Amino acid sequence: MARPVVLSNGELHVGINNYGLVHDFHFPYVGLENHTLGRGLRHRIGIWVDGEISWLDDGTWHLDFHYPHQALIGHCIAVSNQQKIRLEFDDFVDSEKNAFVRSIHVINNDSRDRDIRVFMHQAFVIGDSRGNTDTAQFLPDSHAIMHYRGDRVFVVSGRSSGSVKFDQYSVGLFGIEGHEGTWRDAEDGELSMCNAEHGRVDSVLRFQLSIKQRDSARIEYWIAAGTSLRSALYVNNQIPEEGVASRIEKTADWWHRWLEPVVSETKAMPEMYRKQFVTSAMIIKSHIDKHGAIIASTDSSMLNYGRDAYAYCWPRDGAFVLWPLIRMGYQEEALNFFEFCKRGLHQKGYLAHKYRSDGALGSSWHSYIHADGVVAPPIQEDETALTLFIFSEFYHMHPNDKFLGDYYDSLVRPMAHFLSTYIDPDTHLPKPTYDLWEENFATATYTVAITYAALLAAAVLAETVGDNSNAVSWRATADDIQSAAHKLLYDDALGCFVKNIKKIDGEIIKDQTIDMASIYGCFMFGLFDVRSDEMKRSHETLVDTFNQADGVGLPRYEHDWYRRESVAAESNYWHITTLWLAQFYIETGMPDKAKKIIDWVQQHTYQSGIMSEQIVPSTGYSTSVAPLAWSHAEFMTTLLDLMNGDSND
Repeated sequence: MARPVVLSNGELHVGINNYGLVHDFHFPYVGLENHTLGRGLRHRIGIWVDGEISWLDDGTWHLDFHYPHQALIGHCIAVSNQQKIRLEFDDFVDSEKNAFVRSIHVINNDSRDRDIRVFMHQAFVIGDSRGNTDTAQFLPDSHAIMHYRGDRVFVVSGRSSGSVKFDQYSVGLFGIEGHEGTWRDAEDGELSMCNAEHGRVDSVLRFQLSIKQRDSARIEYWIAAGTSLRSALYVNNQIPEEGVASRIEKTADWWHRWLEPVVSETKAMPEMYRKQFVTSAMIIKSHIDKHGAIIASTDSSMLNYGRDAYAYCWPRDGAFVLWPLIRMGYQEEALNFFEFCKRGLHQKGYLAHKYRSDGALGSSWHSYIHADGVVAPPIQEDETALTLFIFSEFYHMHPNDKFLGDYYDSLVRPMAHFLSTYIDPDTHLPKPTYDLWEENFATATYTVAITYAALLAAAVLAETVGDNSNAVSWRATADDIQSAAHKLLYDDALGCFVKNIKKIDGEIIKDQTIDMASIYGCFMFGLFDVRSDEMKRSHETLVDTFNQADGVGLPRYEHDWYRRESVAAESNYWHITTLWLAQFYIETGMPDKAKKIIDWVQQHTYQSGIMSEQIVPSTGYSTSVAPLAWSHAEFMTTLLDLMNGDSND
């Protein structure tokens, strides 16, 4: 299940699911410690009227989602024709305080006055703990419910029109000892007023409203988060003191200021792309932790089908996500990311497969021992190379001797040294590591391309600081890589760049799978000239292989199995690779073809502007995680390329 609305302030991150319910609640890092992690674990909302209750996830409600305020403030409309009720939510994570706030406009669409009771349910598994050690208590002095475990504290409260506090509450157990959940206590319209419980605990608040025919009332509801009771209560007290209207206004102002470079960029764009461009920028920002990590996706629904989710920082994803922000002049996010990478850099000069938001190593299925007993680090070399390349691009946009001095010895030189020495003496190409798709341990064409570009970039930085010997060495290694690539990575009979090569018993074996990453890497990072015969033929082969003459969507590579509907089904399309093809068209002077792809991508986003990782060819539906920050970044990068190409015409 996708997250059509995500909200964040870089420390507290909330994901709203297709039913308008809280389904991800990350604190105190974006992507780490999801306190609502688990199949079916969601904060339910129930509407009791005329003696019956309806829950927003019972299938009788129609929901729409938007970001209408040009700010990371979600707007959800939920309509029940059966109950004759309309709910309008304005949801936000406060830009300055660790609070998730919902302003709920409750509209009585009936032609008679009615007693309407709104039940707000909370269910946490604090710290993603499988131990039943959480506590929930009613706090009479604060008129709030507190959930806590150790140094994670959540205080829940709210009020209705006229500052009327919730009139009933209850806490209880869910998922253990035969208890389905305290939300069931609400189904008769009354709560049992149980005021304390420990174990696997949930809670419910009741707001009682008397609404005249065709009239409305408002509920203000919030969850204050803290690392102590004192800090959580402080935020809980501030929200009503300052007023929800004031906090939403200040949060909107914060986002308007942050978005100024983005909005400025849209003025030169066709109007049809502007809203999505702004939304994509906000989604990217929502996935950036204030400590520097850039999370691939905070959508935890993958855990319903697999062992792990995407809530990690892959340095590659982070670098690609940063690129459009850097191009528009943003600096803070890049500086924090480079600092994050510096802290995580291995002493041998490479970045790991992925990291948690707190900087610790993320889980990995990559091994230290490979075929034929080869021992090598469990990494994707392209992640180190791309981070170095993006660092160089950032420096050239914001040249600063002190900045370069701070990072040259601690980041640039170690990375470049690793890249320049991790070379096969026979092929003169990088030694095998896992490819960017995390599947093959080989020397991938894409990895070769970005390694080449990173070493050239490092050589320029070395010259800037007067490290001439390394400048010469790194440039020479890059030249050797390019020469070897021209001999080994293009297959004339195939008419395309190979996916990768492996050395087996001294023989070079080429993987002839058509992979968009190989083509993209070669033209984007200058390993081959974009107008070379090799590039032209590779593009022709790509078009023929994937029926691009008639279609638009593009998979990663031939016979891609990942999340495919069935063995016989066509491989899923990816926004990333499809947009890479658009970037190729822009680079080669075919903007109309690029616009066709951009239009297709826009047509395959969620109503709120959220982009998934993949699209199912047979249905056009999104699949896998949503949002995926990298998808949004490639959309922005493609539009920036398009606008830059138009301005250069």
